[in-house]
Amino acid sequence: MGVEFAAERRLLAQDELAPVQQSHYPALDDLPHGDLLDLTRWLRARHGRARDIIRERRRRRSGKAATRDVTAEPPSERGLAAKKQVFARALKRANARLNQLAAAARREHALAFLHAALARKHATPPRHPNAGQTAAPGMRAQPSRKPRPVIQGARIGSTSQAVRNAQAARDAQ
Repeated sequence: MGVEFAAERRLLAQDELAPVQQSHYPALDDLPHGDLLDLTRWLRARHGRARDIIRERRRRRSGKAATRDVTAEPPSERGLAAKKQVFARALKRANARLNQLAAAARREHALAFLHAALARKHATPPRHPNAGQTAAPGMRAQPSRKPRPVIQGARIGSTSQAVRNAQAARDAQ
């Protein structure tokens, strides 16, 4: 679930609040590409810094890292973890906008190539001239060279009559 604007204002310092507010969507759509890249770099640096501080505090608390002040207990990283999440969400929004801009640029690039290819296709003369409106006579029918079978008149219908006679003989049995 997202953090409300009031919670972001509470978690972030004054100099950190303005860039994070720029990462919200009405303002994010108006940013030019160069400013968006700068915002993404800044957010990534702040997110990495918060991550490193949290990691170092945890190492110090577990005893793996050398402590600078033995008497001081390292503070809890709850607030810093929430701040890191704010930076992570802002970075996610900025990266999504960068991806949208990159996809739009790729679409425009591909469309320009397609239009150029279509223009080249229309510019080339046809390889085969048009046949025109009149059709050619086409192929002539060749008579078959196979001899036509000759059936005698007495044989016409004899097969079907033989079948009838055989069926009648079976029925009579």
